[in-house]
Amino acid sequence: MSPVTDLIPHRPPFLFVDEIVSESATGLVARRTFRADEDFYQGHYPGAPITPGVLLCEAVFQAGGLLMARQALAAGAQPGEGVPLLAKITEVRFRNPVYPGETVLIEVSKKEAMGGFTMMSGAVKKADGTRVLSVNFAVAWKIPEAPR
Repeated sequence: MSPVTDLIPHRPPFLFVDEIVSESATGLVARRTFRADEDFYQGHYPGAPITPGVLLCEAVFQAGGLLMARQALAAGAQPGEGVPLLAKITEVRFRNPVYPGETVLIEVSKKEAMGGFTMMSGAVKKADGTRVLSVNFAVAWKIPEAPR
């Protein structure tokens, strides 16, 4: 499998997927370890750090972008041709916090594609299977326009 950075344009410090663990025609599982030295823990929350929910959601969205990139390559696209653009987020449910040093599995699955958008569902689970969050979202794969 290609490294994550070969498939999506995200880079540290805003890359929240370490590796692809497995994939199928309609889904992908990725992994991320949230390191204790990451800057956002200094302010979220001092003395009681937890991973911000918005960053956990972003990890899911990036995994969705990875799935779309792998599918685009399989269909004959060139590497780096297009970027994932988030179009819709619904039904986010947070169940358990993620603490510094924990590793999570990020699961995404394609539900349907329609009008240039791919609807997906995603979930984050801890390594022991504890559910962290679930979310539905839509992504468009676009070739970026030149800045104006």
